Amino acid sequence: MKGFISPSLHPFKSLLLFTLFVMAGMFIGNFLAMLLVKAIWGYGITETANMLARPKDYPESRSALVLFQGVVHLAGFTISSLMFLRVYAHRPADYLSPRSSVPFHLLLGSAVLLLVIMPAASWLVHWNANVDFPAFMEGFERWAREKEDTLRELTLELTKITTIPQLVLGLLVFAILPAVGEELVFRGVIQQELQRWWRNPHLAIWVSAIIFGLIHMQFYGVVPRIMLGVLFGYLYWWSGNILVPIIGHFINNGFMVLMMYLAQRQAVTMDVDSTEPAGVMLSVISLVITAALLYSLYRNFRQQPISPQPEPRF
Repeated sequence: MKGFISPSLHPFKSLLLFTLFVMAGMFIGNFLAMLLVKAIWGYGITETANMLARPKDYPESRSALVLFQGVVHLAGFTISSLMFLRVYAHRPADYLSPRSSVPFHLLLGSAVLLLVIMPAASWLVHWNANVDFPAFMEGFERWAREKEDTLRELTLELTKITTIPQLVLGLLVFAILPAVGEELVFRGVIQQELQRWWRNPHLAIWVSAIIFGLIHMQFYGVVPRIMLGVLFGYLYWWSGNILVPIIGHFINNGFMVLMMYLAQRQAVTMDVDSTEPAGVMLSVISLVITAALLYSLYRNFRQQPISPQPEPRF
């Protein structure tokens, strides 16, 4: 079954095929999640839909919603991507990671980068959260704000983490699964196929990052998310190994989950949900260190030996 699709398939057609795999994964994931929620908690389709739309009205349903999110994400992103690569790529591991290994210090540097960039990035978060749309987009602005508030309410309910078991589950569902699944989809497949099609890695990185930002449907945080996707995209291109953006993505999400847990235990005063920018001095230091780390990672990744690249697929 492995690699039975013709190697001459044009990247545009492969992306259409991949979209079908993801849609099928989402459908199957929703179906399986509904069955599990019904079997374990007894919630039907209507009740589950209501819980997703108004989670505050169902405070006892948090575990069911977390399971639902995890199953849908696992099937819709991770499993669908792996199944697509199984039938599309003759060597999925080489397809995803032309450089089969990355030195530990570069993996560590990529992880640290996602932490030190946060104060500088907070200014972009603040600007996007307070952006004003022109008058002719009033209808869109109202819809976007309502969508943002709904997703924010759902996120806050799902991330009420006060115990160690809840923290472990939160790291799995909100850090590990998104890091693996979303990087397989947006960097591993979409960015790669766009690059093979257009022969322009920069354009492929930016377009896949824009899709990554828009698909989350949170327009008052879309610009920071796009820039995060751009960062993951360049780390992937420079390193040639899918593990690098996966680790970066995990550090970004995992730090947020951990801070939410510590804040709810009153161990820290940091509000990770705040859209207020960091102090100017801290942001400047963050920007300088970020620039230095990016340059260092770029230089060091480029000095690593390159494995033979797979042949173009069209």
